[in-house]
Amino acid sequence: MAKFYSNLNEDLQNFISEQKLFFTATAPKSGRINLSPKGIDTFRCIDNRTVAYLDLTGSGNETAAHLNSQADPPNKGRMTIMFCSFTEKPLILRLYGRGRVIAPRHKEWDNYYELFAPTPGERQIIVMDIDGIQTSCGYGVPLYEFKAERPSLIEWAKKKGEGGIAAYWREKNQTSIDGFPTNIFEDANG
Repeated sequence: MAKFYSNLNEDLQNFISEQKLFFTATAPKSGRINLSPKGIDTFRCIDNRTVAYLDLTGSGNETAAHLNSQADPPNKGRMTIMFCSFTEKPLILRLYGRGRVIAPRHKEWDNYYELFAPTPGERQIIVMDIDGIQTSCGYGVPLYEFKAERPSLIEWAKKKGEGGIAAYWREKNQTSIDGFPTNIFEDANG
């Protein structure tokens, strides 16, 4: 049975801290919907209405493109983040809200960055202001055991180095698959 909350209470924040995986979903005004799995210790609850995650370099940069390109101001930055328990105690938690991209050159970067451990390949921070929270049972979700974080992304980023990462961003992370700009090299955030 679905249940709605006005803020992230302590129980929900504890649930989030126990999860090793979360999913982000965004969509431009037109084009493909993006759904991305995220791992590694990159998610933080800032307060009971704000969350953030350290976004690591990936094969694309769809979330940034979508959050920056949603043309209709009432819909600007629409985003959903989902956590799902794969343990004995089933639960699905969805956070609905408005996301924004904080780049390293942005004036807010230091305030958020101090919440995270430096991580090779870090690209930007996604901050979401929550406007809705829903839980549901998760009874149909299978049981899985967590073995370990996959080291591949961190090892890849270390091997590339800062210069190699910047070159990769130029080649692969400047536009979404639908051609929307990600603003990875521009200061669209003020």
